[in-house]
Amino acid sequence: MERAIEIARGAGEILLEGYGTAKAIHHKGSIDLVTEFDRRSETFIVEALRRNFPDHAIRAEEGGSVNGAGGYEWLVDPLDGTTNFAHNFPCFAVSLALTQASRAIVAAVYEPVHGELFAATRNGGATLNGNPIRVSQNTVLEQCMLATGFPYDLRTNPNNNLAEFHAFLLCTQAVRRPGAAALDLCYTACGRLDGFWELTLHPWDTAAGGLIVEEAGGRVTTAAGNDSWLSQPSIVASNSHIHAKMLAVLAATQTGT
Repeated sequence: MERAIEIARGAGEILLEGYGTAKAIHHKGSIDLVTEFDRRSETFIVEALRRNFPDHAIRAEEGGSVNGAGGYEWLVDPLDGTTNFAHNFPCFAVSLALTQASRAIVAAVYEPVHGELFAATRNGGATLNGNPIRVSQNTVLEQCMLATGFPYDLRTNPNNNLAEFHAFLLCTQAVRRPGAAALDLCYTACGRLDGFWELTLHPWDTAAGGLIVEEAGGRVTTAAGNDSWLSQPSIVASNSHIHAKMLAVLAATQTGT
């Protein structure tokens, strides 16, 4: 945990160097961006993890992967919210998670603009800047605020979350789309949001934030209600009180009811 926090903070400082000044912006897809600071942050993280944990595998978003022999794997998002970062929108983070047997066991998410460090260990609780955090206690979906996101190929992908977004807009107090899944999960963990869902994410997007939600007293599943969420593209995270209701809304969009 101490090393994960230290590494996440170091990568966050790199992102702050480029915030507001990033020029080399490249397109991985029509609306999927990568900057030189994604790559600088990832290089810093991968090198630090290899020094500290030479036997651990590493899987990072921009391709900085390393094989390991000890059964442990780090999932790394060096800049969650690249589009926000490229547009000088202050909602982005570094996300690190250590997994074992496809379960996250250590998590650190650092949002450098406001200096917020979310962290958790399996069965050890969740914190924000060292202080314990808990999910909200809202039980009425109509009084809840949720967050979501959309896939980069939403223009061509029929599983683009638009129907689900519309359904939740009509049965909640509000739905937000900040653009950084790791932070959406952390904000659910500390009660700023009551829940979050998304349909097409990668393990490095969700591993750290998902563990933080669970350790803050929330529930995390797939959109179908499967507890093995880390190995699946969809995720639903909540304060646990509204989880069944969120799953029901998602199920109804699939059946057209």
